[in-house]
Amino acid sequence: MSTSNKSVKAAARPGRTLLILSVVMLALLATVLITGATAVRLGLDLRGGTSVTLQPRIAPGENGKVTTEAIDQAVSIIRQRVNSLGVAESEVAAQGSGTNRQIIISIPGDTGRRVVELVGQTAELRFRQVLASAAGTPSAAPTDPAATPAAAVTPELNAQFAALDCTKAENLQGTGSDNADAPIIACDRSGASKYILDKAEVLGRQVSKATAGIDQQGGNAWFVSLVFNNEGTKAFADITSRVTALTPPQNEVAIVLDGLVVSAPRINEAIPSGNAQITGSFTQTEAQDLANVLKYGALPLAFDRGEVQQVSPTLGADQLNAGLLAGFLGLALVLLYSLLYYRGLGIVSVGSLLVAGGFVYLLFLLLGKWIGFTLTLAGIAGAIVAIGITADSFIVYFERIRDEVREGRSLRSAVETGWVRARRTIIVADFVSIIAAVLLYLFAVGGVRGFAFTLGLTTFVDLLVVFAFTKPLTTFLAKLKFFSSGHSLSGVSPKSLGALSHATKEA
Repeated sequence: MSTSNKSVKAAARPGRTLLILSVVMLALLATVLITGATAVRLGLDLRGGTSVTLQPRIAPGENGKVTTEAIDQAVSIIRQRVNSLGVAESEVAAQGSGTNRQIIISIPGDTGRRVVELVGQTAELRFRQVLASAAGTPSAAPTDPAATPAAAVTPELNAQFAALDCTKAENLQGTGSDNADAPIIACDRSGASKYILDKAEVLGRQVSKATAGIDQQGGNAWFVSLVFNNEGTKAFADITSRVTALTPPQNEVAIVLDGLVVSAPRINEAIPSGNAQITGSFTQTEAQDLANVLKYGALPLAFDRGEVQQVSPTLGADQLNAGLLAGFLGLALVLLYSLLYYRGLGIVSVGSLLVAGGFVYLLFLLLGKWIGFTLTLAGIAGAIVAIGITADSFIVYFERIRDEVREGRSLRSAVETGWVRARRTIIVADFVSIIAAVLLYLFAVGGVRGFAFTLGLTTFVDLLVVFAFTKPLTTFLAKLKFFSSGHSLSGVSPKSLGALSHATKEA
Protein backbone atom coordinates (compact mmCIF):
# COMPACT_ATOMS: atom_id res chain seq x y z
CA MET A 1 0.00 0.00 0.00
CA SER A 2 1.36 3.46 -0.84
CA THR A 3 0.47 7.02 -0.11
CA SER A 4 -0.35 9.44 -2.90
CA ASN A 5 2.16 11.97 -4.19
CA LYS A 6 -0.09 14.71 -2.85
CA SER A 7 0.08 13.26 0.65
CA VAL A 8 3.85 12.87 0.53
CA LYS A 9 4.25 16.45 -0.63
CA ALA A 10 2.01 17.68 2.15
CA ALA A 11 4.01 15.66 4.64
CA ALA A 12 7.24 17.23 3.49
CA ARG A 13 6.09 20.81 4.00
CA PRO A 14 3.85 21.12 7.05
CA GLY A 15 5.70 24.27 8.07
CA ARG A 16 4.50 26.14 4.99
CA THR A 17 0.85 25.39 5.77
CA LEU A 18 1.26 26.42 9.40
CA LEU A 19 2.98 29.63 8.30
CA ILE A 20 0.14 30.51 5.92
CA LEU A 21 -2.39 29.87 8.68
CA SER A 22 -0.42 32.13 11.02
CA VAL A 23 -0.39 34.90 8.40
CA VAL A 24 -4.17 34.60 7.96
CA MET A 25 -4.75 34.84 11.69
CA LEU A 26 -2.43 37.84 11.99
CA ALA A 27 -4.27 39.50 9.09
CA LEU A 28 -7.58 39.00 10.88
CA LEU A 29 -6.09 40.41 14.08
CA ALA A 30 -4.74 43.45 12.22
CA THR A 31 -8.16 44.01 10.62
CA VAL A 32 -9.77 43.88 14.05
CA LEU A 33 -7.39 46.54 15.37
CA ILE A 34 -7.71 48.77 12.30
CA THR A 35 -11.51 48.68 12.25
CA GLY A 36 -11.77 49.14 16.01
CA ALA A 37 -13.86 45.99 16.44
CA THR A 38 -12.61 45.33 19.95
CA ALA A 39 -15.74 43.90 21.57
CA VAL A 40 -18.22 41.20 20.62
CA ARG A 41 -21.73 42.60 20.08
CA LEU A 42 -24.05 40.95 22.57
CA GLY A 43 -27.73 40.23 22.04
CA LEU A 44 -30.44 41.57 24.32
CA ASP A 45 -30.60 38.33 26.29
CA LEU A 46 -26.98 38.88 27.32
CA ARG A 47 -26.77 42.66 27.81
CA GLY A 48 -30.36 43.60 28.68
CA GLY A 49 -32.96 45.55 26.74
CA THR A 50 -36.34 45.25 25.07
CA SER A 51 -37.42 43.19 22.08
CA VAL A 52 -40.84 43.40 20.45
CA THR A 53 -42.49 41.59 17.56
CA LEU A 54 -44.76 43.57 15.24
CA GLN A 55 -47.32 41.51 13.34
CA PRO A 56 -49.03 43.07 10.28
CA ARG A 57 -52.70 43.73 10.93
CA ILE A 58 -54.76 42.21 8.12
CA ALA A 59 -58.23 43.68 7.72
CA PRO A 60 -60.93 41.69 5.87
CA GLY A 61 -60.22 41.70 2.16
CA GLU A 62 -56.66 43.06 2.58
CA ASN A 63 -54.65 39.83 2.40
CA GLY A 64 -52.81 41.07 -0.67
CA LYS A 65 -51.70 44.24 1.10
CA VAL A 66 -49.04 42.46 3.18
CA THR A 67 -46.27 42.13 0.62
CA THR A 68 -42.53 41.76 0.92
CA GLU A 69 -42.13 45.29 -0.44
CA ALA A 70 -44.51 46.73 2.17
CA ILE A 71 -42.69 44.95 5.01
CA ASP A 72 -39.29 46.10 3.73
CA GLN A 73 -40.57 49.67 3.47
CA ALA A 74 -41.88 49.48 7.04
CA VAL A 75 -38.51 48.17 8.25
CA SER A 76 -36.74 51.08 6.55
CA ILE A 77 -39.08 53.68 8.08
CA ILE A 78 -38.89 52.15 11.56
CA ARG A 79 -35.10 52.01 11.35
CA GLN A 80 -34.99 55.70 10.42
CA ARG A 81 -37.23 56.55 13.36
CA VAL A 82 -35.03 54.61 15.78
CA ASN A 83 -31.84 56.20 14.44
CA SER A 84 -33.35 59.68 14.69
CA LEU A 85 -33.91 59.10 18.41
CA GLY A 86 -30.20 58.46 18.93
CA VAL A 87 -30.62 54.87 20.14
CA ALA A 88 -27.26 53.15 19.68
CA GLU A 89 -26.88 49.54 18.53
CA SER A 90 -30.59 49.00 17.93
CA GLU A 91 -31.77 46.38 15.46
CA VAL A 92 -34.80 46.33 13.16
CA ALA A 93 -35.25 43.29 10.94
CA ALA A 94 -37.95 41.30 9.15
CA GLN A 95 -38.36 37.58 9.71
CA GLY A 96 -40.59 34.91 8.24
CA SER A 97 -42.32 34.87 4.87
CA GLY A 98 -45.66 35.74 3.28
CA THR A 99 -48.45 36.85 5.58
CA ASN A 100 -46.49 35.39 8.51
CA ARG A 101 -43.68 37.90 8.04
CA GLN A 102 -42.93 39.89 11.17
CA ILE A 103 -40.76 42.82 12.18
CA ILE A 104 -38.46 42.32 15.16
CA ILE A 105 -37.30 45.46 16.97
CA SER A 106 -34.51 45.11 19.52
CA ILE A 107 -33.56 48.08 21.68
CA PRO A 108 -30.72 47.84 24.24
CA GLY A 109 -30.85 49.48 27.64
CA ASP A 110 -33.66 50.64 29.89
CA THR A 111 -35.33 53.06 27.43
CA GLY A 112 -36.31 50.35 24.99
CA ARG A 113 -40.01 50.17 25.85
CA ARG A 114 -40.62 53.89 25.18
CA VAL A 115 -38.81 53.65 21.85
CA VAL A 116 -40.74 50.53 20.85
CA GLU A 117 -44.04 52.24 21.69
CA LEU A 118 -43.06 55.08 19.39
CA VAL A 119 -41.59 53.34 16.37
CA GLY A 120 -44.46 50.88 16.07
CA GLN A 121 -46.96 53.67 15.41
CA THR A 122 -48.36 53.72 11.92
CA ALA A 123 -48.11 57.55 12.05
CA GLU A 124 -50.83 58.02 9.44
CA LEU A 125 -51.54 61.74 9.59
CA ARG A 126 -54.81 63.13 8.18
CA PHE A 127 -56.45 66.55 8.16
CA ARG A 128 -60.25 66.21 8.17
CA GLN A 129 -63.12 68.66 8.49
CA VAL A 130 -65.18 68.19 11.66
CA LEU A 131 -68.83 67.42 10.85
CA ALA A 132 -70.07 66.84 14.40
CA SER A 133 -68.64 66.64 17.89
CA ALA A 134 -69.84 65.63 21.33
CA ALA A 135 -68.61 64.56 24.74
CA GLY A 136 -66.76 61.26 24.76
CA THR A 137 -69.54 59.29 26.45
CA PRO A 138 -72.40 57.50 24.63
CA SER A 139 -75.23 59.83 23.65
CA ALA A 140 -78.35 60.10 21.53
CA ALA A 141 -77.74 60.23 17.80
CA PRO A 142 -77.50 63.81 16.50
CA THR A 143 -80.54 64.84 14.51
CA ASP A 144 -79.57 68.33 13.41
CA PRO A 145 -79.14 68.11 9.61
CA ALA A 146 -76.67 70.97 9.72
CA ALA A 147 -74.46 69.05 12.09
CA THR A 148 -74.53 65.84 10.11
CA PRO A 149 -75.08 66.55 6.40
CA ALA A 150 -76.93 63.69 4.73
CA ALA A 151 -74.55 63.78 1.78
CA ALA A 152 -71.59 62.97 3.98
CA VAL A 153 -72.91 60.94 6.92
CA THR A 154 -75.02 57.81 6.79
CA PRO A 155 -77.52 56.79 9.49
CA GLU A 156 -75.22 53.87 10.32
CA LEU A 157 -72.33 56.25 10.99
CA ASN A 158 -74.61 58.42 13.12
CA ALA A 159 -75.56 55.39 15.19
CA GLN A 160 -71.92 54.38 15.62
CA PHE A 161 -71.07 57.92 16.69
CA ALA A 162 -73.82 57.94 19.29
CA ALA A 163 -72.74 54.59 20.72
CA LEU A 164 -69.02 55.39 20.77
CA ASP A 165 -67.63 55.49 24.31
CA CYS A 166 -64.26 57.23 24.36
CA THR A 167 -63.76 56.51 28.05
CA LYS A 168 -62.99 52.88 27.20
CA ALA A 169 -59.30 52.10 26.75
CA GLU A 170 -59.86 50.00 23.63
CA ASN A 171 -61.31 53.05 21.84
CA LEU A 172 -58.21 55.10 22.59
CA GLN A 173 -55.80 52.76 20.81
CA GLY A 174 -56.57 54.26 17.41
CA THR A 175 -57.44 52.31 14.29
CA GLY A 176 -53.86 52.26 13.06
CA SER A 177 -55.01 53.14 9.56
CA ASP A 178 -58.32 54.65 8.50
CA ASN A 179 -59.98 55.05 5.12
CA ALA A 180 -58.89 58.44 3.83
CA ASP A 181 -61.70 58.56 1.27
CA ALA A 182 -64.64 58.15 3.66
CA PRO A 183 -66.03 59.87 6.77
CA ILE A 184 -65.06 58.29 10.09
CA ILE A 185 -65.79 58.57 13.78
CA ALA A 186 -62.90 59.13 16.17
CA CYS A 187 -62.05 59.96 19.76
CA ASP A 188 -59.54 62.53 20.85
CA ARG A 189 -56.42 61.33 22.66
CA SER A 190 -57.77 62.13 26.12
CA GLY A 191 -61.13 60.46 25.54
CA ALA A 192 -63.00 63.65 26.48
CA SER A 193 -64.49 64.25 23.02
CA LYS A 194 -65.62 62.32 19.98
CA TYR A 195 -66.07 63.44 16.40
CA ILE A 196 -67.64 62.69 13.06
CA LEU A 197 -65.01 63.64 10.51
CA ASP A 198 -65.26 64.14 6.77
CA LYS A 199 -62.94 62.42 4.31
CA ALA A 200 -59.26 63.35 4.56
CA GLU A 201 -58.19 66.30 2.44
CA VAL A 202 -54.54 66.63 3.51
CA LEU A 203 -52.37 63.54 4.09
CA GLY A 204 -49.21 62.88 6.04
CA ARG A 205 -47.24 62.07 2.89
CA GLN A 206 -47.75 65.71 1.87
CA VAL A 207 -45.69 66.87 4.88
CA SER A 208 -42.12 67.74 3.84
CA LYS A 209 -40.81 68.81 7.24
CA ALA A 210 -41.79 68.35 10.89
CA THR A 211 -40.08 69.93 13.89
CA ALA A 212 -40.87 70.27 17.58
CA GLY A 213 -40.99 73.72 19.15
CA ILE A 214 -42.02 75.52 22.31
CA ASP A 215 -44.35 78.50 22.56
CA GLN A 216 -42.49 80.73 24.98
CA GLN A 217 -45.25 83.33 24.90
CA GLY A 218 -48.07 80.89 25.47
CA GLY A 219 -47.18 79.14 28.69
CA ASN A 220 -44.18 77.23 27.33
CA ALA A 221 -46.43 74.71 25.60
CA TRP A 222 -44.81 72.30 23.15
CA PHE A 223 -46.11 71.91 19.60
CA VAL A 224 -45.13 70.34 16.28
CA SER A 225 -44.61 72.59 13.25
CA LEU A 226 -45.40 71.19 9.81
CA VAL A 227 -44.30 72.36 6.39
CA PHE A 228 -46.26 70.96 3.44
CA ASN A 229 -45.01 70.24 -0.05
CA ASN A 230 -46.64 71.95 -3.03
CA GLU A 231 -49.49 69.46 -3.20
CA GLY A 232 -50.11 69.69 0.52
CA THR A 233 -49.92 73.49 0.53
CA LYS A 234 -52.71 73.73 -2.04
CA ALA A 235 -54.87 71.11 -0.30
CA PHE A 236 -54.45 72.79 3.09
CA ALA A 237 -55.27 76.20 1.62
CA ASP A 238 -58.42 74.76 0.02
CA ILE A 239 -59.79 73.19 3.21
CA THR A 240 -59.00 76.18 5.43
CA SER A 241 -60.55 78.66 2.99
CA ARG A 242 -63.71 76.56 2.65
CA VAL A 243 -64.47 76.04 6.35
CA THR A 244 -63.91 79.60 7.59
CA ALA A 245 -67.45 80.68 6.71
CA LEU A 246 -69.13 77.65 8.31
CA THR A 247 -70.67 77.44 11.77
CA PRO A 248 -69.12 75.44 14.64
CA PRO A 249 -68.08 72.70 14.72
CA GLN A 250 -67.85 72.51 10.93
CA ASN A 251 -65.34 75.36 10.87
CA GLU A 252 -62.87 73.12 12.68
CA VAL A 253 -60.22 70.95 11.04
CA ALA A 254 -59.24 67.85 12.98
CA ILE A 255 -55.65 66.67 12.94
CA VAL A 256 -55.89 62.88 13.12
CA LEU A 257 -52.94 60.60 13.87
CA ASP A 258 -53.48 56.85 13.60
CA GLY A 259 -57.23 57.26 13.96
CA LEU A 260 -57.14 59.51 17.05
CA VAL A 261 -57.79 63.26 17.04
CA VAL A 262 -54.72 65.10 18.31
CA SER A 263 -56.37 68.51 18.08
CA ALA A 264 -59.26 70.17 16.24
CA PRO A 265 -58.51 73.88 15.92
CA ARG A 266 -61.10 76.39 14.71
CA ILE A 267 -60.11 77.95 11.39
CA ASN A 268 -60.68 81.71 11.33
CA GLU A 269 -58.99 82.46 8.01
CA ALA A 270 -57.48 80.69 5.04
CA ILE A 271 -53.89 79.48 5.45
CA PRO A 272 -52.16 79.52 2.05
CA SER A 273 -48.57 79.53 3.39
CA GLY A 274 -48.19 75.75 3.60
CA ASN A 275 -47.38 75.83 7.32
CA ALA A 276 -49.35 74.37 10.20
CA GLN A 277 -48.97 73.60 13.89
CA ILE A 278 -50.14 70.61 15.89
CA THR A 279 -50.91 71.44 19.50
CA GLY A 280 -52.33 69.18 22.16
CA SER A 281 -50.73 69.59 25.59
CA PHE A 282 -47.55 67.84 24.50
CA THR A 283 -44.57 67.26 26.72
CA GLN A 284 -41.16 67.93 25.19
CA THR A 285 -40.57 64.22 24.62
CA GLU A 286 -43.99 63.69 23.04
CA ALA A 287 -43.55 66.64 20.68
CA GLN A 288 -40.07 65.56 19.61
CA ASP A 289 -41.15 61.95 19.13
CA LEU A 290 -44.17 62.97 17.05
CA ALA A 291 -42.02 65.19 14.84
CA ASN A 292 -39.57 62.34 14.32
CA VAL A 293 -42.18 59.81 13.22
CA LEU A 294 -43.94 62.31 10.94
CA LYS A 295 -40.84 63.43 9.08
CA TYR A 296 -40.15 59.90 7.81
CA GLY A 297 -43.71 59.22 6.69
CA ALA A 298 -46.37 56.72 7.66
CA LEU A 299 -45.87 52.99 7.75
CA PRO A 300 -47.45 51.25 4.77
CA LEU A 301 -49.17 48.77 7.09
CA ALA A 302 -50.82 48.79 10.48
CA PHE A 303 -49.18 46.51 13.04
CA ASP A 304 -50.28 44.72 16.17
CA ARG A 305 -47.73 44.51 18.94
CA GLY A 306 -46.97 40.87 19.65
CA GLU A 307 -44.51 39.32 22.06
CA VAL A 308 -42.56 41.83 24.15
CA GLN A 309 -39.48 40.64 26.01
CA GLN A 310 -37.59 42.68 28.55
CA VAL A 311 -34.28 41.56 30.01
CA SER A 312 -32.58 43.55 32.75
CA PRO A 313 -28.84 44.21 32.38
CA THR A 314 -28.24 42.20 35.56
CA LEU A 315 -30.07 39.15 34.24
CA GLY A 316 -28.28 39.53 30.91
CA ALA A 317 -24.90 39.54 32.66
CA ASP A 318 -25.87 36.44 34.66
CA GLN A 319 -26.89 34.60 31.49
CA LEU A 320 -23.65 35.61 29.77
CA ASN A 321 -21.58 34.36 32.69
CA ALA A 322 -23.54 31.10 32.79
CA GLY A 323 -23.07 30.59 29.05
CA LEU A 324 -19.34 31.29 29.21
CA LEU A 325 -18.97 28.97 32.20
CA ALA A 326 -20.73 26.18 30.31
CA GLY A 327 -18.45 26.76 27.34
CA PHE A 328 -15.27 26.71 29.42
CA LEU A 329 -16.36 23.57 31.28
CA GLY A 330 -17.11 21.81 28.00
CA LEU A 331 -13.77 22.87 26.56
CA ALA A 332 -11.90 21.81 29.70
CA LEU A 333 -13.52 18.37 29.70
CA VAL A 334 -12.66 17.81 26.04
CA LEU A 335 -9.05 18.88 26.64
CA LEU A 336 -8.77 16.67 29.72
CA TYR A 337 -10.15 13.69 27.82
CA SER A 338 -7.74 14.30 24.94
CA LEU A 339 -4.69 14.48 27.17
CA LEU A 340 -5.65 11.43 29.23
CA TYR A 341 -6.62 9.25 26.28
CA TYR A 342 -4.25 10.42 23.55
CA ARG A 343 -1.44 11.54 25.86
CA GLY A 344 1.24 13.32 23.81
CA LEU A 345 -0.94 13.35 20.73
CA GLY A 346 -3.45 15.32 22.80
CA ILE A 347 -1.19 18.35 22.29
CA VAL A 348 -2.57 18.52 18.76
CA SER A 349 -6.18 18.56 19.98
CA VAL A 350 -5.37 21.26 22.55
CA GLY A 351 -3.72 23.39 19.89
CA SER A 352 -6.55 22.77 17.42
CA LEU A 353 -9.22 23.89 19.87
CA LEU A 354 -7.24 26.98 20.86
CA VAL A 355 -6.65 27.98 17.23
CA ALA A 356 -10.30 27.34 16.37
CA GLY A 357 -11.36 29.42 19.36
CA GLY A 358 -9.09 32.25 18.27
CA PHE A 359 -10.47 32.25 14.73
CA VAL A 360 -14.07 32.17 15.96
CA TYR A 361 -13.47 35.06 18.36
CA LEU A 362 -11.85 37.22 15.67
CA LEU A 363 -14.70 36.45 13.27
CA PHE A 364 -17.26 37.36 15.93
CA LEU A 365 -15.54 40.73 16.33
CA LEU A 366 -15.36 41.44 12.60
CA LEU A 367 -18.84 40.21 11.73
CA GLY A 368 -20.26 42.34 14.52
CA LYS A 369 -18.58 45.35 12.94
CA TRP A 370 -19.38 44.53 9.32
CA ILE A 371 -22.85 42.96 9.31
CA GLY A 372 -24.11 43.65 12.83
CA PHE A 373 -23.75 40.06 14.08
CA THR A 374 -24.78 39.77 17.72
CA LEU A 375 -23.94 36.90 20.01
CA THR A 376 -26.95 35.57 21.89
CA LEU A 377 -27.40 32.84 24.45
CA ALA A 378 -28.50 30.54 21.62
CA GLY A 379 -25.33 31.51 19.74
CA ILE A 380 -23.21 30.49 22.71
CA ALA A 381 -25.02 27.14 22.65
CA GLY A 382 -24.06 26.78 18.98
CA ALA A 383 -20.43 27.52 19.82
CA ILE A 384 -20.46 24.91 22.60
CA VAL A 385 -21.86 22.31 20.19
CA ALA A 386 -19.06 23.25 17.79
CA ILE A 387 -16.49 22.24 20.41
CA GLY A 388 -17.81 18.71 20.07
CA ILE A 389 -17.70 18.92 16.27
CA THR A 390 -14.06 20.01 16.34
CA ALA A 391 -13.19 17.30 18.85
CA ASP A 392 -14.94 14.73 16.68
CA SER A 393 -12.77 15.71 13.70
CA PHE A 394 -9.44 15.10 15.38
CA ILE A 395 -10.73 11.95 17.12
CA VAL A 396 -11.61 10.49 13.71
CA TYR A 397 -8.13 11.36 12.46
CA PHE A 398 -6.27 10.13 15.54
CA GLU A 399 -8.10 6.81 15.53
CA ARG A 400 -7.20 6.26 11.88
CA ILE A 401 -3.54 6.94 12.72
CA ARG A 402 -3.63 4.46 15.59
CA ASP A 403 -5.29 1.85 13.38
CA GLU A 404 -2.47 2.22 10.87
CA VAL A 405 0.13 1.88 13.64
CA ARG A 406 -1.60 -1.28 14.86
CA GLU A 407 -1.20 -2.71 11.38
CA GLY A 408 2.55 -2.25 11.67
CA ARG A 409 3.15 1.00 9.81
CA SER A 410 5.68 3.57 10.91
CA LEU A 411 4.21 6.69 12.50
CA ARG A 412 5.11 8.95 9.57
CA SER A 413 3.45 6.56 7.14
CA ALA A 414 0.46 6.13 9.46
CA VAL A 415 -0.05 9.90 9.68
CA GLU A 416 -0.31 10.23 5.89
CA THR A 417 -2.31 7.08 5.21
CA GLY A 418 -4.64 7.77 8.11
CA TRP A 419 -5.26 11.29 6.82
CA VAL A 420 -6.25 10.03 3.37
CA ARG A 421 -8.79 7.71 4.96
CA ALA A 422 -10.07 10.12 7.62
CA ARG A 423 -10.49 13.35 5.71
CA ARG A 424 -13.51 12.21 3.70
CA THR A 425 -15.32 11.24 6.90
CA ILE A 426 -14.44 14.61 8.45
CA ILE A 427 -15.66 16.55 5.41
CA VAL A 428 -18.93 14.62 5.18
CA ALA A 429 -19.64 15.00 8.90
CA ASP A 430 -18.94 18.74 8.85
CA PHE A 431 -21.04 19.32 5.75
CA VAL A 432 -23.98 17.54 7.38
CA SER A 433 -23.71 20.04 10.24
CA ILE A 434 -23.42 22.95 7.80
CA ILE A 435 -26.49 21.83 5.83
CA ALA A 436 -28.47 21.51 9.06
CA ALA A 437 -27.32 24.99 10.13
CA VAL A 438 -28.30 26.53 6.78
CA LEU A 439 -31.77 24.97 6.86
CA LEU A 440 -32.31 26.11 10.44
CA TYR A 441 -31.22 29.63 9.56
CA LEU A 442 -33.48 29.86 6.51
CA PHE A 443 -36.66 28.47 8.04
CA ALA A 444 -36.40 29.34 11.73
CA VAL A 445 -36.97 32.65 13.50
CA GLY A 446 -35.72 34.29 16.66
CA GLY A 447 -32.95 32.77 18.73
CA VAL A 448 -32.80 29.58 16.66
CA ARG A 449 -31.32 31.61 13.80
CA GLY A 450 -28.53 32.76 16.10
CA PHE A 451 -27.82 29.16 17.05
CA ALA A 452 -27.80 28.11 13.39
CA PHE A 453 -25.51 30.94 12.28
CA THR A 454 -22.97 30.29 15.02
CA LEU A 455 -23.05 26.54 14.42
CA GLY A 456 -22.48 26.97 10.69
CA LEU A 457 -19.68 29.51 11.18
CA THR A 458 -17.81 27.42 13.74
CA THR A 459 -18.15 24.29 11.59
CA PHE A 460 -16.50 26.12 8.68
CA VAL A 461 -13.72 27.14 11.06
CA ASP A 462 -13.37 23.49 12.09
CA LEU A 463 -12.76 22.48 8.47
CA LEU A 464 -10.13 25.19 8.12
CA VAL A 465 -8.35 24.22 11.33
CA VAL A 466 -8.34 20.48 10.61
CA PHE A 467 -6.81 20.95 7.17
CA ALA A 468 -4.49 23.86 7.93
CA PHE A 469 -3.43 23.12 11.52
CA THR A 470 -4.33 19.66 12.87
CA LYS A 471 -2.93 17.69 9.93
CA PRO A 472 0.28 19.75 9.41
CA LEU A 473 1.05 19.82 13.14
CA THR A 474 0.56 16.05 13.40
CA THR A 475 2.91 15.58 10.44
CA PHE A 476 5.49 17.78 12.13
CA LEU A 477 5.24 15.94 15.46
CA ALA A 478 5.62 12.58 13.70
CA LYS A 479 9.18 13.61 12.81
CA LEU A 480 10.15 14.14 16.44
CA LYS A 481 11.96 11.27 18.16
CA PHE A 482 9.55 11.33 21.11
CA PHE A 483 6.69 10.30 18.82
CA SER A 484 8.49 8.37 16.07
CA SER A 485 10.28 6.13 18.57
CA GLY A 486 6.95 5.09 20.06
CA HIS A 487 7.40 6.53 23.56
CA SER A 488 4.80 5.17 25.96
CA LEU A 489 3.48 8.69 26.64
CA SER A 490 3.27 9.66 22.97
CA GLY A 491 -0.17 8.14 22.51
CA VAL A 492 0.98 6.23 19.42
CA SER A 493 3.24 3.61 20.98
CA PRO A 494 3.02 0.39 18.90
CA LYS A 495 3.39 -1.66 22.06
CA SER A 496 0.58 0.16 23.88
CA LEU A 497 -1.66 -0.09 20.83
CA GLY A 498 -1.05 -3.81 20.39
CA ALA A 499 0.61 -3.55 16.97
CA LEU A 500 1.00 -6.74 14.94
CA SER A 501 4.72 -6.22 14.79
CA HIS A 502 7.02 -3.87 16.61
CA ALA A 503 9.18 -3.70 13.54
CA THR A 504 7.99 -0.88 11.38
CA LYS A 505 7.40 -1.25 7.70
CA GLU A 506 6.93 1.37 5.07
CA ALA A 507 3.79 1.29 3.01
